[in-house]
Amino acid sequence: MAKITKNQKVALSKIEPLKNYSLSDAADLVKEVTFTKFDASVDLDVRLGVDPRKANQMVRGITTLPHGTGREKRVLVLCTPDKEQEALDAGADHVGLDDYVQKIKDGWTDIDVIITMPPVMGKVGALGRILGPRGLMPNPKSGTVTMEIGKAVKEVKSGKIDFKVDKYGIIHASIGKVSFDKTQIIENAKELIGTIIKLKPTAAKGTYVKSIYLSSTMSPGIQVDAKTID
Repeated sequence: MAKITKNQKVALSKIEPLKNYSLSDAADLVKEVTFTKFDASVDLDVRLGVDPRKANQMVRGITTLPHGTGREKRVLVLCTPDKEQEALDAGADHVGLDDYVQKIKDGWTDIDVIITMPPVMGKVGALGRILGPRGLMPNPKSGTVTMEIGKAVKEVKSGKIDFKVDKYGIIHASIGKVSFDKTQIIENAKELIGTIIKLKPTAAKGTYVKSIYLSSTMSPGIQVDAKTID
């Protein structure tokens, strides 16, 4: 059994296990119980009353957090030469096509998001076995396969995230950093939860949002009362 550190004991002592905290109190508490020496991520876990094995209950979407994620995303754009300058002007970190396709085949995946365009998906699709398991495969539903390359790059750089319910019915997403002030954490959380609620499948029965937890890197989870999200 792993030994609980002094800081972990302090964090656990501040959180009442069975209590549902308001989002406001949870935002305060997540900052209070984080003791990492680095600027930890603030994460939101939303457990839904859906069966993700059924296509008509899959929940997947995109949203732009009003205050961003606090993390600079490294963006690769795979496009034709006529779109390269547009991508660079929008802030893409890497731009090209054949050279980067080969680089990825050789094992390079040092990026966070890949944006591409429909005409070159034939070449990008061949990378599915490498990119898929890493969550890097471009997808029209997440806005990463588009002819509007510049717009897509700017959205990702400004805090756009995509999310998908996992096989356990949980959506997990980073919504900021512990260095964010309380209001920024609250507003980012509300934006994500609000988007998830709008995506409720018609086939989902019973309680849709079953639980919400706020946490930071290496901190305990803090249960949030869904009624305080409005």
